[in-house]
Amino acid sequence: MREIVTIQVGGFANFIGSHFWNFQDELIGLADEPHGDAIFKDSGLDMDVFYRSGETQQGFLTYTPRLLSVDLPGSLGSLQSSGSLYEGPSVHDTTEIATWTGSVTKIVSEPHKKNLFLQSLEEEEKDISTNFGSNSVPKNGNGVIQQERDKDRVECLQKCVQFWTDFAKVHYHPRSLYELTGLWSDKQEFNNFGSGRDVFSRSLHGEEMSESLRFFVEECDHIQGFQFIVDDSGGFSNVATDFLENISDEYTSTPVLLYAARGPGNYTNILGQHARTLRALHDSVSFSRLSSFCKLMVPIGLPSLSKVSAHLCVDDEMPFHSSAVYAAGLHSISLPFRMSTLGPATHSESTFGALDVATFTQLLADQARQNMVSVLDIAMPAPPLPGEQNQRFVQRSLHPLTPDVKEEADDDAHGIESTVIHGALRQGGTRASITEVKEAFCLDYQNCKSLPLFSNISIALCPLPLPLPFPRLFQNTLGQHGEITMNPTASGALGSLDVFSIPMAARLRSSNAILPFIEKRLLDFRRYGMARGSLGSQLLQSWGFQRDELEDMAESQANMVQLLGGGSEGSSDSD
Repeated sequence: MREIVTIQVGGFANFIGSHFWNFQDELIGLADEPHGDAIFKDSGLDMDVFYRSGETQQGFLTYTPRLLSVDLPGSLGSLQSSGSLYEGPSVHDTTEIATWTGSVTKIVSEPHKKNLFLQSLEEEEKDISTNFGSNSVPKNGNGVIQQERDKDRVECLQKCVQFWTDFAKVHYHPRSLYELTGLWSDKQEFNNFGSGRDVFSRSLHGEEMSESLRFFVEECDHIQGFQFIVDDSGGFSNVATDFLENISDEYTSTPVLLYAARGPGNYTNILGQHARTLRALHDSVSFSRLSSFCKLMVPIGLPSLSKVSAHLCVDDEMPFHSSAVYAAGLHSISLPFRMSTLGPATHSESTFGALDVATFTQLLADQARQNMVSVLDIAMPAPPLPGEQNQRFVQRSLHPLTPDVKEEADDDAHGIESTVIHGALRQGGTRASITEVKEAFCLDYQNCKSLPLFSNISIALCPLPLPLPFPRLFQNTLGQHGEITMNPTASGALGSLDVFSIPMAARLRSSNAILPFIEKRLLDFRRYGMARGSLGSQLLQSWGFQRDELEDMAESQANMVQLLGGGSEGSSDSD
């Protein structure tokens, strides 16, 4: 086995994770359908890489994500921290405590009610368990009635998603869900690196989180790496940094692929000099600290997703919307990790170019640049294969999800790229073969103005399936399988009831395209935190940093700039 353990830290990271696991759940469900599409039944993907098998105390078999999710108290909505498969912890009656003789006031908050989508999932599971082993048909078997129910459920999610659990299809293991109890700050106050100071080491948080992670790691036969997603817009950056440091000490040889994410809302309403200084220093410190404890860091999170694709219509103000796009990118780029056949030179009938996390991160991070920071690009949906030889394929359709980067890298002698294309279609909407995709990709590269030092390609026939809770993100220019049509039959935004699957392309590139991202953080760090009399020097002290630590962070960022071929920012005086 080549298991991966996933860690999600923070609100937006868990929104991304909820969509990510919905994609996996949909793949599993489609593979199990007796008369389902062969492209999903024989996908060539090993779902055991991300999932674990288990058994409840009642003897029911379970299949749950190998996941540790960390968030603030109250972030689980209607879901208990014990998950939904196992009985939750018993609630003790404090009136029976013999050592206390004073009066007791009991305050109980009203539990969040399940929305229509979650209620219907619960009903369907009851129907399945009731009819298991019998020849009867579930109550929702009528196609017309089910279609109307699905419309109601989708409409409900468009309006009422408040928590990441509101649209989660999967069941979680009790060890997977961890709330940082005992914090005296809400989301608005937990909005910078300093607000997360000592949270990991406070109380038993660090010990309990590490113990939960150890539970998943120790049952792995041969762990290939950690997939770590962090909401780096606030205090969770600090929590994640401490957790990553602990992981690097305990699991020295296990690579960490880190996605540092933030929602579009973090780019708005930054008013006043103090707020701008706070945000600039948070970005610089968070980047410096997080990048120092992982093998490969991938920042994701744009101010707006409107330019990512002409076929998308994303409401940036809704985390339910924007997180779905990032989750699609993470799903696509992670496909090589669970392809059944290892080795870029070998392939099965369904996949080509499998890699494990160690090989993948070494490919992108160890080419003369240690702890490299990569750009994530996606094409959602991927365009069809060109009908003529001189037409372009995916290169022009890929758009960065990483902020503050160049669309195209300058000539870079050390540039490395790894591209994943899955579910590609021919002109007209029929599915393309692996050989056809490879040929189109190679021809596309021949027309590029500048080429990287090395380019890797991984291909899967299986497209991205869109589960029912996937939001309405698409223009009416797409068909049921993501084919681009010039004669739309539907009006308004399309979702999973209209588009069942889409072809995708995703690319990670380690090149000087990331240079503006790092230069901006270095410049802000020097301007607001390091210069004599700067506005942020006292702020950084309150976050617990000494002068020598700040100088080390500035030097580390300057070295990155220098390795990428940056100019004066890499060599300017920090004073």
